[in-house]
Amino acid sequence: MSCEPRHALTQNNNLLALEQVPLRQIADQFGTPCFVYSAQTLRTQYQQLASALQPLDARIHYSVKANSNLAILSLFRDLGAGFDIVSGGELSRILAIGGDPAEIIFSGVGKSIAEIDLALKVGVGCFNVESRSELLRIQHRAELAQKIAPISIRVNPDVDAKTHPYISTGLKNNKFGVDADTALALYSIAAEANALKIEGIDCHIGSQIATTDPLLQALNSVLDIVDALSARGIELQHINLGGGFGVRYQDEQALDLDAYGAQLNELLGPRQLPLRVEPGRSLTANAGLLLTQVEYIKPGRGDARGFAVVDAAMNDLIRPSLYQAWHDIVVVDGFGAENPVQQLDIVGPICESGDFLAKDRALRLSEDSLLAVLSAGAYGMCLASNYNSRGRAAEVLVDGADIKCIRRRETIQDQLRLELPQGQ
Repeated sequence: MSCEPRHALTQNNNLLALEQVPLRQIADQFGTPCFVYSAQTLRTQYQQLASALQPLDARIHYSVKANSNLAILSLFRDLGAGFDIVSGGELSRILAIGGDPAEIIFSGVGKSIAEIDLALKVGVGCFNVESRSELLRIQHRAELAQKIAPISIRVNPDVDAKTHPYISTGLKNNKFGVDADTALALYSIAAEANALKIEGIDCHIGSQIATTDPLLQALNSVLDIVDALSARGIELQHINLGGGFGVRYQDEQALDLDAYGAQLNELLGPRQLPLRVEPGRSLTANAGLLLTQVEYIKPGRGDARGFAVVDAAMNDLIRPSLYQAWHDIVVVDGFGAENPVQQLDIVGPICESGDFLAKDRALRLSEDSLLAVLSAGAYGMCLASNYNSRGRAAEVLVDGADIKCIRRRETIQDQLRLELPQGQ
């Protein structure tokens, strides 16, 4: 079973809707730009992955960085997920929803002393360690706190995930993890440290992985280390294979989760080694969309394309500008037969030529049209900014016919509150 787009878009009384709520109703009620998420799709994507891993002793730790809204985190908590975090701020979000710290895996290459101390204080389940210096820092802070820090070493297997270079993490020129020899040395240090407890081994090679080949290649590299550790008398409590499961935005090949689960069961089942995975995008990307209103249609000059200028911008959804990412654009309403199909770039009001949501799209629309930018549930709102002093968008969660605002629209007063015109 692939991670197919399941946008939950339907027709409701001839109106385009998410689940049972018309998109125009959401725009009228909450304004635009506005991120809208389908609770049913979030649950479905989680349950599909859980089903694929069902034969294994597996635990899903949702990767908070993909979408960190408290309501989304609460939904995954209720489904039984643990969490993968990369900052003290993300840890605080899990604590805010009443999440169990013991079900948190703390990843990331740059954990500060304050972040480590907080994680030790609340009792996170495991630190994914990415360097010798970090291991020694965690050991020292645990000794000072008179705690025992559970640790896992993140291995960089030098495997090419065949994905965008910005989201590749498993090559030797990436900043993440350590090589096999260094990993073995770090486990030896940890085994001798009273303040450290070896829990597992970790590997994550990137995002938007379309086939199981690189994932299995990385797993086999990790298993070689597991065997080497066992020969030294070091037994692990889990193996963490990260996430990165590819989803379909346009015509990409999506990862076949059922096939991956079967292959993992073949390799890991006989070992009876508990599995941890850290999905993010695959659970949320196609569960969300961004609503935006057309402000102006600006004709092109000569043979150049025209522009549909909308009220969303790169500060709301930076993926097209940052990754050249493709998002499907659907015209919700505000057009008729009198409006010709045009080849347009969908651009925002920010003062940058790189401010675009889509390029060269054939669309029938008018200056009254409402647009939906699909597959915006991952790395949308969490990468949003206040560039050009723009307020961040509202967020809405739809569950059947139920609709809830899960983040109010940011105002200019919200932005100015932290600034000190006269200094301090």
